[in-house]
Amino acid sequence: MLVLGLILLLLGMLLKISILYTIGIILLIIGAVLWILGAVGRPVGGRKVWF
Repeated sequence: MLVLGLILLLLGMLLKISILYTIGIILLIIGAVLWILGAVGRPVGGRKVWF
């Protein structure tokens, strides 16, 4: 999710499409929160590990 958010953020900046920029920021934030929760060992969505 972090990588997808970063790609959309960069595409939004380069192509000057604001919706891609906004979605990229949202995905980056959600991805960072999930990554931090997973790193501290807290189960996310009832699962400790997502494959």
